[in-house]
Amino acid sequence: MLFAVTMDVALPTDMDPEVRADTLAREKTYSQDLQRAGEWVSIWRRVGQYSNLSIFDVADNERLHDILWNLPLFPYMTIDVTPLATHPSDIAVG
Repeated sequence: MLFAVTMDVALPTDMDPEVRADTLAREKTYSQDLQRAGEWVSIWRRVGQYSNLSIFDVADNERLHDILWNLPLFPYMTIDVTPLATHPSDIAVG
C-alpha cells in the first residue's frame, strides 16, 4: 500500500543540545534503514520548512502506524497521511 506522509517537525527551543543531536542521529539511522528496506520509498524536503513529504510502500495501515510511532522525532511531529491509489491516466500503468 502506498502512502504520502507529510511530517512537520517542531523541536522545543529549549531542548538540550545533546538530546537533540542524539534524537536527530537516531532519526536519520531509522529512516535510512527503512529506505534501504524499501518501505520508505522517497523523502522530499519541503523548502523553507522543517518538514518533509515522504512516500511509503508498506504491507498495510498497521505497518505504517508502527513505522511512524517509532520515529525518534514522533513526539515533536504533526503528521498527515494520505493513502494513494493508481491513477487511470498514468502511462506507467497502462
